[in-house]
Amino acid sequence: QVLLVESGGGLVQAGDSLRLSCTASGSTFNIDKLGWFRRAPGKEREFVASFTSNGIVEYGPFVKGRFIISRDNAKNTVSLQMNNLKPEDTAVYSCAAAPPNRNYNVWGQGTQVTVSS
Repeated sequence: QVLLVESGGGLVQAGDSLRLSCTASGSTFNIDKLGWFRRAPGKEREFVASFTSNGIVEYGPFVKGRFIISRDNAKNTVSLQMNNLKPEDTAVYSCAAAPPNRNYNVWGQGTQVTVSS
């Protein structure tokens, strides 16, 4: 079983940067993809970014170069550097893990990011 714990959320102003981290523990050998998702109040969950074990990176269409995902396999961590934050980035950001060739099946508890204008 895999456990994911996020950290790094908080309250920032528009234009600021924030870095989120997610640490995986447990049966981490079975993790292929680590990703970030977010859910804003009243909206559906939205894909932010992902990083596979062989280095394939994907971003959601809204990112447009503002966010950078990184992964440290030795430390079982995935991070999300968020730059030039906007009020519309306000959401709960969650980390998720997927085994090879399967959907995400483990989720962290989430961390709140609030961007004030």
